[in-house]
Amino acid sequence: MPASLRLFTPDAQYADDGTIERRTAGADVVFDIFRERTADKLPRDLLAAADGIVIWHEMAIDDAFVQLIPRCRIVVRAGVGFDHIDLRATGAAGIPVCNTPDYGTSEVADHAIALMLALGRALLTYHKELTSDPVGNFVTRFDAGHTPLVRRMRGRVFGVVGLGRIGIAAALRAKAFGMEVIAYDPYAVAGIEIATGVRRVASLEALLAESDVVSIHCPLTDETRNMLGAPQFEAMKDDAILINTARGGIVDVPALVAAIEAGSIGGAGIDVLPVEPPRPDDAIVAAYGNLEGSRLDGRLILTPHSAWSSPESAADARRLAVETAMLYLRDGRLRNLVNGEHLATRRG
Repeated sequence: MPASLRLFTPDAQYADDGTIERRTAGADVVFDIFRERTADKLPRDLLAAADGIVIWHEMAIDDAFVQLIPRCRIVVRAGVGFDHIDLRATGAAGIPVCNTPDYGTSEVADHAIALMLALGRALLTYHKELTSDPVGNFVTRFDAGHTPLVRRMRGRVFGVVGLGRIGIAAALRAKAFGMEVIAYDPYAVAGIEIATGVRRVASLEALLAESDVVSIHCPLTDETRNMLGAPQFEAMKDDAILINTARGGIVDVPALVAAIEAGSIGGAGIDVLPVEPPRPDDAIVAAYGNLEGSRLDGRLILTPHSAWSSPESAADARRLAVETAMLYLRDGRLRNLVNGEHLATRRG
């Protein structure tokens, strides 16, 4: 009888003992499940015995980690982004890396629109003030000076950076609000703008100049890291709203905070940060901790990398990640490979 396959998860994002994972993989697969952030806390013997790694977003896989998994034949990211995985190091070791892009699409698109509406309809401002005085503040808070980001969404321009699954889903939602949607994505196939009914622009600069809302839906790469910084904020409309539900490193966050404070842009809804959780001395921590009475009050919303989150989405990510790993380990079939250009040979 063949030996059991072993799957290792270093940073599990669920409380149970892998109920969905075990059901998906079958009784002949052994799971080693941990909830750590650094590799030094993981047992070396179990890492060395792993046939596959199913990883979330809190553990980095670098060259040093690759040295700890000599038996591993596949790494699967239970999620979309994979900027915390060294694609060159895994590829050089013959380990395919796959992700699960087909989960959480609706949730992230919904969250992007929710952040836009929360700012554009002053929901948090109204909630805070009615909480403090539901009678006295009920009829006194409707002037534009008090809620400067409140505006009619119909007829506004919604700019999508990245026309992939989530970008398209967000674009379709914005269209339902009567917004004109424009998109910038130099890597999207020709004609996708026709299929989705959006207007494609040739540059990021063109999108920033025209958009009332800019929503980011591209991956974090060397090309997109700090893609939006002080020069880009200066190029935006002074009442424009920036939404980031993609990756924190795409936006220069201190420059973003400074741009809102200076009036270069109207406001921002941010779900992701370059460092998570943020450090106590990060600019956005200081800003968010002192919103009351500042220009940022009502103009900045921060959520804790939760755009993807729903019970259904979490279950999908867990199931799809294990399905992807087992498809390769049992049948040699790869889906959603992300390090193919670095993968000269394969282990096993």
